[in-house]
Amino acid sequence: MSDTDPLLERLEDVLTALERIPRRFTGIDSAAAFEQSEEGRDRLDSICMILVAVGEAPRQVDKKTEGRLLARYPQVEWQGVIGVRNVIAHGYFDIDVEQVFDICQRDIPVLIETLRKMIKELR
Repeated sequence: MSDTDPLLERLEDVLTALERIPRRFTGIDSAAAFEQSEEGRDRLDSICMILVAVGEAPRQVDKKTEGRLLARYPQVEWQGVIGVRNVIAHGYFDIDVEQVFDICQRDIPVLIETLRKMIKELR
């Protein structure tokens, strides 16, 4: 087993988790939709849990690769991914639903595509 295998496995786990977000985001047409029903709140909780889990990975990957891997993919603001994780994990009751909505709409597709590219290149 090479040093890349655990890294590749971690990235695949992150991608699998992220690919759940678009399904959970379906039907959410505004940030307010997260708060208008119990289903919307459940979706928000679910998406936030994924963002917390996913936000830990870049820190670990960066440490393992001594900053070399993530630097090759500047289309993702990696510190922002980590920062969102920290905000949600440490300030759950202060989550800005507008920010989560924007992340789902704007950032998640880019992150998914970037991870697919990273995995392909590491294989």
